[in-house]
Amino acid sequence: MSNPSLLSLQLDHLDQLQQRYESALQTHGYDSLLIASGAAPYRYGDDQAWHFQGYGPFLHWTGLTGREHCWLWIRAGQNPVLWLFEPVDFWHANLALEQEPWQSFIEVRSQQTPEAPQLESAGRLAVVGDPWVLAGVGFGEHNPPGLLGALDETRVHKTRYEIECLAQANAIALDGHRSAREAFAGGQSEFGINLAYQRATGQREAEAPYHSIIGINEHAGTLHYQHYGTRRPARSRSLLIDAGVRYRGYCSDITRTTPGAGQDRFASLVHGMELLQRRLCEQVAPGVEYLEIHRKAHQGVAALLSASGLVTGLDDDTMVAEGITRAFFPHGIGHFLGIQVHDVAGKPTPPPADAPFLRLTRTLEPGMVVTIEPGLYFIPSLLDPLMSGAMKRHLNSSLIDELAGCGGIRIEDNVAVTDTGARNLTRESEV
Repeated sequence: MSNPSLLSLQLDHLDQLQQRYESALQTHGYDSLLIASGAAPYRYGDDQAWHFQGYGPFLHWTGLTGREHCWLWIRAGQNPVLWLFEPVDFWHANLALEQEPWQSFIEVRSQQTPEAPQLESAGRLAVVGDPWVLAGVGFGEHNPPGLLGALDETRVHKTRYEIECLAQANAIALDGHRSAREAFAGGQSEFGINLAYQRATGQREAEAPYHSIIGINEHAGTLHYQHYGTRRPARSRSLLIDAGVRYRGYCSDITRTTPGAGQDRFASLVHGMELLQRRLCEQVAPGVEYLEIHRKAHQGVAALLSASGLVTGLDDDTMVAEGITRAFFPHGIGHFLGIQVHDVAGKPTPPPADAPFLRLTRTLEPGMVVTIEPGLYFIPSLLDPLMSGAMKRHLNSSLIDELAGCGGIRIEDNVAVTDTGARNLTRESEV
């Protein structure tokens, strides 16, 4: 989509946000709302701050990541007002604000102090943001729970602008994933693969929506593996990379698993997971219970365990009922995606006992954007109890030992629910 079209959609997006916020304020009895962008706290005993990305509702309106000590005022029937913190400072540079059409909708002002602005005719005012930032604000009702819940609901159904931003975030991230695979094929270390990803996406890791997960060999079996080995592996058996990009504040969250040369058994598992993952993505549609997609993923993992010979002598339903599939696939099938990687309001009801880590328990509706990310892992702390228990005769311990050095598999796409089905934002950009 051309940039002029995207900027036009942003105006429609802001108009919809104004309507949603006015409704939320009226329902909860407020006349106006002041949103703090937030600020990075300093590390304990240090003069360096943590990296900052911004408070969700502020980004929902502005997309301005990295803007500390800014304030956005929302009122019924009036244009929002944005105060940008732009001090005269020789230590740090102020971010330049590119002129775009959204500034005809939001009035932009500049101030040199980080304190909340003085408001006139605010009426009954709510102030929302990080509590430590709001501690110095001596007016308004801070973070009222009912209103916060209503603001989270405004983010459940994405506008056309938001979906196009998410699509662009996917397209950029896929450039990084291609470069990461090439670096892996060239024998690079995890650190080298991370550098290849950053170069291709043109985004510093600190600006990314989350710390990239880059696991070679057995490291792929740690779900949120957080380290980057600097040594080239003696043998590159597998790569799992879970990495995304922020675009105008919106996140992509993509995972791919690549088998190394000569890893035929593992490659067959990856191929089977790819087929399963695509079928699960095709299940996304209005009226579908997200939990049912999760449960179908377990049925698919059971079929894959049986077909590969990892588990024998049990039917698929028994594998699920006995918890065998949960030992190989311990996490949920995915989550909401938007301004935050794990976007808000996903669990109006708690997940069931058989899916304790599921982050989304809603019925799917048009405008929702979700991830679909089945996996199959060789995690000793989960498999060892099975291999020493009543089910051990059904587990192929020699094959498990052989594949354990490959760590695991996860494949993840970002999928938007449409009026009639789904739009896979990841696959449409993958070539």
